[in-house]
Amino acid sequence: MTLELPGRRVAPTLEAVAAEAGVSRSTVSRVVNGSTQVRPDVTTAVNAAIDRLNYIPNRAARSLANRQTMAIALVVPEDTSRFFGDPFFAQIVQGITQGLEDSDYVLNLQLASPSAPSAKTIRYLLGGNVDGAIVVSHHSGDDFFTTLDATIPVVFGGRPFLPELHTNNYVDVDNAAGAAMATRYLVDLGRTRIATIDGPANMQAAIDRSEGWQGAMRAAGMRDDLRAQGDFTRASGASAMKKLLELAPELDAVFVASDLMATGAISTLREQGRRVPEDVAVVGFDDSSAATSGEINITTVHQPSREMGAEMARMLLALLRGEPTERERVMPTRMVIRDSA
Repeated sequence: MTLELPGRRVAPTLEAVAAEAGVSRSTVSRVVNGSTQVRPDVTTAVNAAIDRLNYIPNRAARSLANRQTMAIALVVPEDTSRFFGDPFFAQIVQGITQGLEDSDYVLNLQLASPSAPSAKTIRYLLGGNVDGAIVVSHHSGDDFFTTLDATIPVVFGGRPFLPELHTNNYVDVDNAAGAAMATRYLVDLGRTRIATIDGPANMQAAIDRSEGWQGAMRAAGMRDDLRAQGDFTRASGASAMKKLLELAPELDAVFVASDLMATGAISTLREQGRRVPEDVAVVGFDDSSAATSGEINITTVHQPSREMGAEMARMLLALLRGEPTERERVMPTRMVIRDSA
């Protein structure tokens, strides 16, 4: 006898679905677990009963039957302040969540050290706790992650560092082309002393954006020696901008490798009496919410971060199903013109 508390509906059981569909409990179990050994008409009848009763399969039981955890790890090799402080990550996570919405998988967040994962993270990922992983924000030294696909399916958000050494699946934009597009835009505006604020040298995206700026400057016949290092944070953008003004007070434009750093750069320019864009034009990269939430709306290179997250999820789900999928997916960028340039 099942005790039903007043005002609370008892969740339907596997036996209730079997009775509703007029089949055995084992048949319902096979349908729920995706077996191909059940006649199509029986599968249709069982699924209809599931819908009528609003039956939710027991995830633990399904995991034991399939030897699957029905969990995916989102691994972000960044410290907590960087992950929660950069709106780029919020858009990526929204996209991944959207991409997994129609699946049975749950997403587990793992923040790891930027230099190398801890023993705890390694044990978790290799210990049968997840069926696959998405790694976002890969750094040099994270060699463990580029070899993880020997154990579980892995998709990278962004081209992994030194990808020629590996054959990992990834979703990215053409960072070099986007940076070159932004630099040419500044050249076309008539700016003649164009600096850049680079991202961290241990990340492939930052290296590619730096190379894109440098290539466009050389193609325009301009000097490419005015640069300062940042780390994709607002504070580093402010500090790097201060250094650039000390090196070249005459600079009239700057391409910044992220919107968050661009907000810091603009704050320094205003503190030092430089008008944006009249005295110094500023272009960022990402088109995140940081581009429109600061002192001035920032002209930037749009990368479809949310769509990239959804594509990472789609690619990983295909790998988990054993379906063929492209190894790399490079999505388009475009300029978004606002007040800073």
